[in-house]
Amino acid sequence: MTVRPVFGADGALVDAEVTHGGKTWRLVGRRGPALEEDLLAAAALQQGEVPVFLGAGLGAGVAAAIARGLPVAVVEKETALRAALGGPMSGQVLWCTEADPEIVLARLTRWQMELGAAALAPVLHPFYARLDPEYYRTVAERLRAARKVRFWERARAPRLEGGAPRILLVASSYFLHGELLAACARLQYPVQVVELPSQEMGSQEFVEAVLRAAVAFRPHFALTVNHLGVDREGVLVDLLARLELPLASWFVDDPHLIIGLYQSAVSPWVAVFTWDADTVPSLRALGFSHVRYLPLGTDPTRFVPGGPARWDVAFVGNSMVTKVHTKGGRIPPHLAAHLDEWAAGFAVSPLRTVRAYLALHFPQVLEQVAALPVETQLALETAVTWQATRDWRYACVRELVPFHPLIVGDPGWHSLLPPACFEYLPEMNYYTDLPCFYPQVRINFNATSLQMKGAANQRVFDVPACGAFVLTDYRQQLEGLFRLGQEVVCYSSPEEIPELVRYYLAHEGKRHAIAQAARARVLAEHTYDHRLPALVAAMREWYGGPRA
Repeated sequence: MTVRPVFGADGALVDAEVTHGGKTWRLVGRRGPALEEDLLAAAALQQGEVPVFLGAGLGAGVAAAIARGLPVAVVEKETALRAALGGPMSGQVLWCTEADPEIVLARLTRWQMELGAAALAPVLHPFYARLDPEYYRTVAERLRAARKVRFWERARAPRLEGGAPRILLVASSYFLHGELLAACARLQYPVQVVELPSQEMGSQEFVEAVLRAAVAFRPHFALTVNHLGVDREGVLVDLLARLELPLASWFVDDPHLIIGLYQSAVSPWVAVFTWDADTVPSLRALGFSHVRYLPLGTDPTRFVPGGPARWDVAFVGNSMVTKVHTKGGRIPPHLAAHLDEWAAGFAVSPLRTVRAYLALHFPQVLEQVAALPVETQLALETAVTWQATRDWRYACVRELVPFHPLIVGDPGWHSLLPPACFEYLPEMNYYTDLPCFYPQVRINFNATSLQMKGAANQRVFDVPACGAFVLTDYRQQLEGLFRLGQEVVCYSSPEEIPELVRYYLAHEGKRHAIAQAARARVLAEHTYDHRLPALVAAMREWYGGPRA
């Protein structure tokens, strides 16, 4: 691109000739700088709106906006043009020069939130629309759509009082979203889904979708799983706070292996539900004022009785071999060398988190870890957790070898156990395969991940819903969910496993009675049709009162 400035008789800049791609254009033509001032006037800014210039041109329109005391943003990726013509002081203008429109829109969204959710009014320069129509018109159209919605005036959430709750579900391919949608339908809860595009949390497209839904659907609260959709910069959380739209985030994995990326997510408008009661105090310590225990459940329309039994003993689960390798590769070698030691200690420790374990037993190591980037810290904690889980599962599953078990999982099991000792099937689809599989097993074996030392995992609900028998490792929170020995059978150490397997294979009547009692308990208390009303009741308790 070549640029030749054109000056008037008085020496003022009045136009420019721009040659690009074999073509030559005039930047403003005969009307000169007045064209750009007229573009600003034509934008018809309303009170509370701020201009976004799609191309600064000569800078006349930008200067006029600054003279009116307005915050100003300029989207312009033509650096050669800007260098030739100059422009307003950078300190007075937000300059967006990125070549990716999505990055530009994300920056504008954050700026918009800093300005109190002010409306962004696009001012499209005709020269730039001709120069690169795909880029500049894309940004302009997205900004016009958001401006038209006028969400900042009409999107305040209604109070969550009586009647059916209106739920805005932030969705992706995560396994629990299908269950939540189905439960909402059965409970006759109105729900609208906002899809998270390509996991781009905080993107302009996602934020705009939330805003449109807030206006058109009028939800009482938003619902997400594992903080999905919550961005590190706090764009979504800040937006929901301005809309007075509460967010219910249900953690069904260790929140501390996730929440470390989202310190900006602490807000009175964010309510946290956790499937592990042990994490309630630590979540409150992070600053969340609304925290409640909400265990996992099952979908009784998906997991139903079937049969007949084909296998004596089966375990469905990941070996964690590849996961440990992947996470371990993300941490410094001098720390990775101690994973075995830390995992072995954490596995037998009563402490619930790796960070607490290191703080007590290796405080000098924790000081080194604290100096690492947040992502690396979380990778280390996750690697220790996964390795402890790998060792625990191996210790438990190898006790099944005398019964020639069926193992359903990843190929990593072949590196842990001799192939002749077990039958193997690759990982099964949770939705299409496991509901048919569980009833075909006499003893469904369970070895819980050590990310949840006290909580019950998904299998102890899904298997009984199928009318099948589960043998699981003891977890303290099972006592509040089932009657031990009557509805669920537990082992406390690997050494107990062979005798329990042998006994329940030999006593079909007892095995069947326990499975039926567990199924009755699950249907009465542990479905998503029970969990959602409990969540709604908590949200009503916290957010049903008058607005401040």
